[in-house]
Amino acid sequence: MRLTVVGMLSGTSHDAIDAAVAELSLRDDTVTLAPRGLHSVALSEPMRARIAACLPPARTTVEEVCRLDTELGQLCGRAAAEAIAAYAPAGADLVVSHGQTIYHWVEGGRCLGTLQIGAPAWIAEATGTTVVSDLRSRDIARGGQGAPLTSVLDALLILGEDGAAGAPPRGALNLGGIANITVRGAAGIVAYDIGPAGALIDAAVSELTGGAERMDTGGARAARGTVDPEALVRLLAEGYYRLPAPKSTGKELFHRDYVRDRLGDRAPDGDDLLATLTELTARLVADACAAHRLQELVVSGGGVRNPALMTRIGALAAPVRVRTLEELGLPSQAKEAYLFALLGFLTVHGLQGTIASATGAGRGSILGSFTPGAGPLVLPEPWPTPVRRLEVVA
Repeated sequence: MRLTVVGMLSGTSHDAIDAAVAELSLRDDTVTLAPRGLHSVALSEPMRARIAACLPPARTTVEEVCRLDTELGQLCGRAAAEAIAAYAPAGADLVVSHGQTIYHWVEGGRCLGTLQIGAPAWIAEATGTTVVSDLRSRDIARGGQGAPLTSVLDALLILGEDGAAGAPPRGALNLGGIANITVRGAAGIVAYDIGPAGALIDAAVSELTGGAERMDTGGARAARGTVDPEALVRLLAEGYYRLPAPKSTGKELFHRDYVRDRLGDRAPDGDDLLATLTELTARLVADACAAHRLQELVVSGGGVRNPALMTRIGALAAPVRVRTLEELGLPSQAKEAYLFALLGFLTVHGLQGTIASATGAGRGSILGSFTPGAGPLVLPEPWPTPVRRLEVVA
């Protein structure tokens, strides 16, 4: 059975809702994904400010969380409807919404809970389509980190089959607000959040420009700056980096005040700070490549559009071959949206959407909760064969 699926999310940078439309089908142990297109709806500055005001270390109210949950659900419904109109005029079979993370509760290296907002009922109402949402909680209930969920797509598409002849040791890196990596280890798939990518860089740019700029566009500021060695050493001393995998993190740790709290009056000025934060992410990535003895690294996410960051990753990780996800048929910027389309597709077929060794759960999980669309909820028969491969086709 071929299904048209919309996968959508608002990421760590909370600047837009991305909705990717794909056609997915199953044959034996292979999922085939045909990407149709990505539709993005920018969040207004007032909405971005309200989301930021809910994120740690800020305090908020239940009233504001309720309002944001509703309003983001309405925006997600609009984004999904527009994506369907643009890329699936005959209609979609399923919408899969990750929503916007506002808290990921981790204590002592263990994830205890997570909260994503963007009420799915508004999406179902706007599209008339069944919605799968709340994609992290089941894994957490089984002892996992609920992250990185990208490990499933990475394992099926990028890492290759276990023991494949001639396959080089390869890793999959996603550079969003947080950098996460997936590799194949001796005991199976290993995945974890390395540390900050865009989260600290974006926060620094916003502070340096008084909010006039939201990111280091093209890595231009970092390229003009000079790395501060002392500040870099202090940043690399963060205890999170020495925790064993599986592990996950977010803006609960790497928040807008993190650099000020960590460096105080020793923080470098202006573009030197951006160069130092860019070097921090590149060093963390290079260290992970060395630890896993990688020969290839396939990179995706918004960080791919930062030449300064990509150049430093290439230099520090050498001789690792650095490639982008485009070479495997998916646009780097849309990876997570297509990921959620894949996860929802697996869910409706009764297939697991997590790898226990990657998240640290006791066992894999069928993910998500259903919100029916305009009609009754009708699911396909459970698929009898575990999925081992993802094939991307034009």
